[in-house]
Amino acid sequence: MVWKPHVTVAAVIEQDQRFLLVEEETTSGLQFNQPAGHLEAGEDLIAAVKREVLEETAWQFEPEHVVSIQLWRKNPDFPSFVRVCFSGRCHSHNPAQALDDGIIAAHWLTRDEVEAERHRLRSPLVLISIDEYLSGQRYPLSLLKSFIDLDHE
Repeated sequence: MVWKPHVTVAAVIEQDQRFLLVEEETTSGLQFNQPAGHLEAGEDLIAAVKREVLEETAWQFEPEHVVSIQLWRKNPDFPSFVRVCFSGRCHSHNPAQALDDGIIAAHWLTRDEVEAERHRLRSPLVLISIDEYLSGQRYPLSLLKSFIDLDHE
């Protein structure tokens, strides 16, 4: 069997020194995460992060930068994830929109509030990504190239 990591996207979204996180049901109980999820078939990374933020928070998201590309595995028995973390801005919130299955609520938390909830973070990448963003890590979206369904004439 060929080993394949899961490809996921995540968004670090700051507004007024607060970060948009989702509170979600997991097998380990209620946890906090960036709006994040899996890349779907036929989708590029930018479309994936826009979709995930909208589904999980009811906010329209416009990615502006790549913060980091992260490889994470919790332990040898756990799947591996390649996570592309974006930063950008939100607009056009729809409070009437139902949130994705398993999402309890979206919260705007300060970095210190996120750290205080360290025991309830979905992964260490949540706080690591915020700190990478706060340290000024920003890479252009043009770093990402998508070649999907190209004609081979």
